[in-house]
Amino acid sequence: MTKLNEIRDNPGSHKGKMRVGRGPGSGKGKTAGRGVKGQKSRSGVAIHGFEGGQMPLHMRMPKRGFNNPFAKKLAEVNLWRLEQAIEAGKLDPKQPIDGKVLVAAGVIRRERDGVRLLGEGELKTKLDITVYSATASAAKAVEAAGGTLTTTAKVAEPAAAEA
Repeated sequence: MTKLNEIRDNPGSHKGKMRVGRGPGSGKGKTAGRGVKGQKSRSGVAIHGFEGGQMPLHMRMPKRGFNNPFAKKLAEVNLWRLEQAIEAGKLDPKQPIDGKVLVAAGVIRRERDGVRLLGEGELKTKLDITVYSATASAAKAVEAAGGTLTTTAKVAEPAAAEA
């Protein structure tokens, strides 16, 4: 019976690390596999995307679209996912449901900036749910099942017409 301190890999199953720049006998001595002369043979080189003075590809490509830095990143939940969690016993339909409850039940991984309820699937259970926002079809489905839906999103009010 082998002891834990005697356990070894099979001979030849583990190849050693290449030690560059350790003399001519190593096969990677002198220039250490970097070739001869030039910027790339030196240390501290950073030529990421540099094309020898030609305009680099990433700068030649046109810019498209707009990335809003202030956009809210929402965790999305479909109705079928809620129903599935209720049937599995992870969610209690008698208790109010919000983002923290959904995370605790494993329905979503994290709340992010809020939870958005989407209308895919069917909801048969009456729920009292609070989310950041919901689609019109999701809101209709929750109310059709006899539940209540509360959204916490601040809706921009139209400016009052000045007289």
